[in-house]
Amino acid sequence: MASTPSGASEPEFDAPFVFTADGHKSLYFTLDQLQSRMCSEHPTQLDVDYTRTMMGFLLLDSQPASIAMIGLGGGSLLKFCHRHLPAARLTVIEINPHVIALRREFEVPEDDERLRIICADGADFVRTLPDASAERYDVLLVDGFDGQGQSASLCSQRFYDDCFRALAPGGVLVVNLHHDHPDHGMYTGRLRLAFDSHVLEVPSKEKSNSILFARKNQRLDVDELRLSRPLENFAPEVRAQLQQEFSRIGWEIRQAG
Repeated sequence: MASTPSGASEPEFDAPFVFTADGHKSLYFTLDQLQSRMCSEHPTQLDVDYTRTMMGFLLLDSQPASIAMIGLGGGSLLKFCHRHLPAARLTVIEINPHVIALRREFEVPEDDERLRIICADGADFVRTLPDASAERYDVLLVDGFDGQGQSASLCSQRFYDDCFRALAPGGVLVVNLHHDHPDHGMYTGRLRLAFDSHVLEVPSKEKSNSILFARKNQRLDVDELRLSRPLENFAPEVRAQLQQEFSRIGWEIRQAG
């Protein structure tokens, strides 16, 4: 079972709502901010473009053993990883209990020996990981938005420094940011500082989101990424969802180079 955030009083959280139409379920906080979307016939597919971009971490590590995610939403990334990366242990940190309460609505798997969903503040979670903890993550995905947009606590210098510490050597941090946020340049600068500029930025296909990949103590080798073939050992349904996006990421890398 998920735990609840500690504190003297229960904080107030925005209650999301679900909109169903045309064979899809969508999660919103406000009508102009889509949080997640699921195809009801194919609940483990990645239906929103930026989630496919975030899976670009497979270009750097195609078989991670331990993945942490900050932000659950409708569970798109969690369900995809749970289905297609069966050897990976999955930890999800979601601050809003109302979002977790919708896990069955979006067919999110129950907690088991390889999956746990924790109701907690993501910034607090990475900050309080013990220095001597054996739990260091190969991949850390950060997709933390609420009714007000990006959470400021998930864009701070302290947070990115803590993410660096939470990763195993060579581990990959993937951050979803609003492409047109007025502080976008400041946030990416903080991330580059935390990871010694071992950072690559790729806009999502629709350009509304910007996905940043950062690697701990290891240079992001552009040539390595261009030659990477991470989908060779995955099922055809994975290749069908990700191959085109991974080719686009390669194109973006070539343009940046």
